[in-house]
Amino acid sequence: MKVIVYTDGGARGNPGMAAIGVVFCNEKGECFKKYGQFLGDEMTNNEAEYNAVISALKKLKALLGKEKIKSAEVEVRSDSELLVNQMNGEYKLTDERIQQFFITVWNLKIDYKKVNFVYIPREKNKEADRLVNEALDQQSPPTLF
Repeated sequence: MKVIVYTDGGARGNPGMAAIGVVFCNEKGECFKKYGQFLGDEMTNNEAEYNAVISALKKLKALLGKEKIKSAEVEVRSDSELLVNQMNGEYKLTDERIQQFFITVWNLKIDYKKVNFVYIPREKNKEADRLVNEALDQQSPPTLF
């Protein structure tokens, strides 16, 4: 079984209000679950990107069950070059907070048969990005004129 997961995270203000967007698809590209979630305030874009992956791996485990994920191959597609290159061991982890997120992702991926991280351009991550913005818009205070 192969699952393709599109993840995105964003913060307005950086740090600022943050949210994530996650889209789950089968290997044929058919989406079977998607969601956006508001994370809170005072979070950076990079922290939100990591939170998206953490949430996705936890949610996928809940959707498929502990036994099925042992044989699942997951391809996490993200437009965060930093996250993908850090998870693939190509960039160093210098920020202490990001190191903690990295460790959490590393520990979550152990439950799966295989987890790959693939960088994709922003244009190919539009649905996850839309979910981030939708979650942020729902939390934003109304603009007064």
